[in-house]
Formats: sequence, C-alpha cells, structure tokens
Amino acid sequence: MPLRPLRIVLIVAGAAVLGLCWNGLSGRGFALTQNAYLQEGDVEVDAAEARTRLDQGALFLDARPVAFYEMSHIPGAMPLPEDDFDRAFAKIEPRLRSTFDIVVYCSGFGCEASHLVARRLKERGIPAIVLAEGWPAWTDAGYPVKEGPRP
Repeated sequence: MPLRPLRIVLIVAGAAVLGLCWNGLSGRGFALTQNAYLQEGDVEVDAAEARTRLDQGALFLDARPVAFYEMSHIPGAMPLPEDDFDRAFAKIEPRLRSTFDIVVYCSGFGCEASHLVARRLKERGIPAIVLAEGWPAWTDAGYPVKEGPRP
C-alpha cells in the first residue's frame, strides 16, 4: 500500500522535470525568470528608482480602475485606467505630451494594466516606463500615499 503514494510522487516529479526541460530547450517555452507580461521594448523600474523619479518631477499614471485610485494612490499620480483608456487619455493628453518622464503602475505582479497602458502611450508617441510589481511594491517600501480623487 505505501508504494502507491510513492509512485504518484515519482510520476508527478518526473512530469515536472520533463515539462521544465521542454520549456527550456524547445525554443517555444515561457521565460520563467521574468514577468510574463513584459514584452520586448517594455521598461520596468523598481520602487526605489520610481521614488527617485517622483522626487525629480516624474509624472505617475495609475492604470487601476478609478475607484482604486480614489481609495489611495501615489501622490501627484493621475488616473489613466486601462479599462477606460481612450476617454481618460483625451482628458490628460496635453499634459502627457509635455512630460518627459512618465511612470505607470497598477495593482501588482499579476496585473497587466500598467504594461498595456505604457504600450498604448508608446503607440501614440509618448514614452512611459512601468513600476515593477506596481502598487504593492510602492506601499511595501513605505513610500507616501494619498487618498481621494485629486492627484
């Protein structure tokens, strides 16, 4: 009877090893060492670099839904929610076009919104970088936050 659980463990472990080997050697696998949302041309910065940029006058854009922005956001950040990009972009386009350093963030590691917003800005000729791991990275570092609908 104890042989059955051992067989199950060996089969699962063997399948995992074979899967990882295929992923690494096939040329079609996933990059396991970086964020899956990161594509060629995307630039990410960590929270410390983002804080330095904020102190130097960078414009921060919050790609989360507006309700999250209003609960709490990075001081000075403007809302540019990915789910309502076109309308929000039209409101702040002049400011975006006159800013040279833009950092976009969203809800965290599993959130693709900041990458999508940064790419859509780039398509419109506005370079932007992404805060790696987004809002949690900022708050975990103990950096300041602001509540309410105003930047």
